[in-house]
Amino acid sequence: MSPNLTLPEKAAGHALRGRILAAAGVLLLAGTYTILVLTQPTGLVDGLGQGVALATFAAYLAAALLLLAAVLPELPVSTLTLIPVALALNIVLGQFVGSVMIPLYLDSLGTVLVGFLAGRRAGAATGVLGTLIWSLFNPTVLPFAAGAALVGFLAGTAARFGALRRPYLAPVAGLLAGVLVGVLSAPVAAFVFGGTSGVGTGALVAAFRSMGDSLLGAVTKQALISDPGDKAIVFLLAALLVYALPGRLSAGFAFVRRHRVLGRRASR
Repeated sequence: MSPNLTLPEKAAGHALRGRILAAAGVLLLAGTYTILVLTQPTGLVDGLGQGVALATFAAYLAAALLLLAAVLPELPVSTLTLIPVALALNIVLGQFVGSVMIPLYLDSLGTVLVGFLAGRRAGAATGVLGTLIWSLFNPTVLPFAAGAALVGFLAGTAARFGALRRPYLAPVAGLLAGVLVGVLSAPVAAFVFGGTSGVGTGALVAAFRSMGDSLLGAVTKQALISDPGDKAIVFLLAALLVYALPGRLSAGFAFVRRHRVLGRRASR
């Protein structure tokens, strides 16, 4: 870019480049998800030693890097330090809840927290990265990276349009997000894995199957029961964490200031 450009022109150039990178990341996410659903590949559960798993991992990793590159110039140091904490939170909670008889997930709390504080692209990138890291020792989560990205995107969207300005709005936004995420994730769970990997959610699928539902119908019903409630809880917990932050700290996030995510509370 020419050094003679004015600051507004440079800012416009950076914004355009960010939008292009974000669009490329979203298209790669959507394309990988669509291929997984249509081809129903085997070998994903065997880890990165299988070619299909490695290719899927590489495609989702590239999408996450594109999303991060799109938003990186806007991310303060506080966000960069928050993302690793969010990733660990997702994995620890998801691994624990997936092993007990609870038809929930709670594996997106960190993703939603980043979305609330840093916006849609940062939230989406966190969701994908969390899934990729988790898949290194639990390959069954890898195909759900697109759903994890959608959670982060919807969290940022909800925060941008005022879902954190009233405590009761966050779980309502989570409920609506859960419907969308459930519909997106159901075909992957049904066609790639033949159900769900969680103990509690798998029990629901088995119950619906015993009533005569098709596999996709049973998984979709399970998703529409589990996901809205799960995301309502996660959005509420993430909102409470944001409310608990000191005003000066939350105001350190440019996204929070620009869109008045917390109303007047986050002003300097």
